Amino acid sequence: MSTPKRRVYSTVLIGPESEHRKQRRARRKAAAAVHAKDITARKVEARARRDAEQAERRATTYLPASGEPGHAALRTHRGLRLPSHQDTSAALAGAYPFLAEGGLGPEGVFVGQDMYSGGSFVYDPWELYKRGVITAPNIVLAGIVGSGKSSLAKSLYTRSIPFGRRVYVPGDPKGEHTPVAQAVGGKAIVLGHGLRNRLNPLDEGHRPSGVTDIEWTTQVASRRRELIGALAETVLERSLSPLEHTSIDVALSAVVASNDVPILPMVVDRILTPDRAGDVDQRLAEDGRLVGHALRRLVAGDLQGLFDGPSTVVFDPSLPMISLDLSRVAENSTLISVLMTCSSAWMESALLDPEGGQRWVIYDEAWRLMSHPALLKRMDAQWRLARHYGIANMLIFHKLTDLDNVGDSGSAMRALASSLLANAETRIIYRQEADQLGTTATTLGLTGTEQSLLPGLGTGQGLWRIKERSFVVQHQLHPDELSTFDTTTRMIGRQK
Repeated sequence: MSTPKRRVYSTVLIGPESEHRKQRRARRKAAAAVHAKDITARKVEARARRDAEQAERRATTYLPASGEPGHAALRTHRGLRLPSHQDTSAALAGAYPFLAEGGLGPEGVFVGQDMYSGGSFVYDPWELYKRGVITAPNIVLAGIVGSGKSSLAKSLYTRSIPFGRRVYVPGDPKGEHTPVAQAVGGKAIVLGHGLRNRLNPLDEGHRPSGVTDIEWTTQVASRRRELIGALAETVLERSLSPLEHTSIDVALSAVVASNDVPILPMVVDRILTPDRAGDVDQRLAEDGRLVGHALRRLVAGDLQGLFDGPSTVVFDPSLPMISLDLSRVAENSTLISVLMTCSSAWMESALLDPEGGQRWVIYDEAWRLMSHPALLKRMDAQWRLARHYGIANMLIFHKLTDLDNVGDSGSAMRALASSLLANAETRIIYRQEADQLGTTATTLGLTGTEQSLLPGLGTGQGLWRIKERSFVVQHQLHPDELSTFDTTTRMIGRQK
């Protein structure tokens, strides 16, 4: 009897793991479908692009490989057609580099002709500052004798007068600006030995508008103290000690308290013979002995006759131009420095008047002025305040190596002189000698091309460097200006 077969029944259980596998398969299928669809779309796009290129090639007519026959060989009778293109001159200058500089605009004073563009060249530091072209309104002007730089300086400030600007020349060592001041209705104050004009350095000066009595008294006292200290330093050719400053302060306070119009001889007497009541330790006379004798030169020594009395001239800030003519004392460098220091302080209250309007301040023969520390410090202060008070300073050199005579290399004086150049974004260079080119280019940051232009500049031609822009300008003079600005009368013997 056979054994019956057993049947085994199995049941497949579907759990969570099986469900995950199904989901993964579904995702793979969906991804494959998306990828296939993308490939199909790209094939269609490529086929359409290829068809378009083929259609364009079929529609294009090409010259034969060997060129057209006859006289038209390698040429086509069909006109060359190119799409038009517009761009700015700044961009097109790279493709067509013969475009000329557009200039500084029409606002300002006419100077002459731009030698590259042939157009008029116009310049005005206040207009350029207003438009944001420059941030410092000061000017440095350098050129050898006979190059025409003096005529340019006179043209710039005289042509500005009709626009409401005034001109101050705190020191004119050669007297060149005197006829100009007289021609424009201004005043030239001539100082020198044997003349009646006196300049009291302790005058209160012009009182700015809006200043209270207390503020004005404080300003006058401070200016007088600083001025006497600067005069003493100039004569002594050194800085003052704290004891010497004290002797000056005590003497000045005593003189001002007992006199309505203090003058320098009174201060000198007080320094040399101080009041014993105010001299606690009886040392003031000894402390101020050297200072007193240095200042005595201005009232009783070889520098007397100019500062030892009340002022015989009045500073009128409303005049279109005021110049201090120092041509009578040009042989004495110390006296010129003292006069410049006094005149700068004399004009300073008017210069610092915020309601005084826009003014030019001309420093001619800068190599003389910058060799004196006290005067250099005063000039530096005025240059730094130029924007605040609406002043445009102009510093006139013969050559940039004149700066080598200002103090020792690395000294504070040399640093001050260099800062004057740094605060002048308009630099005008007239003809320079060959041995000066390297120093001029290095000091003013000129390019090689700009440097190569300097030796070939003619009379009245100058390289204008205004921030990063350069112009070569031919200065043009009216016949009346030419006769007024002429500085060669004595050499050529011209008769009026």
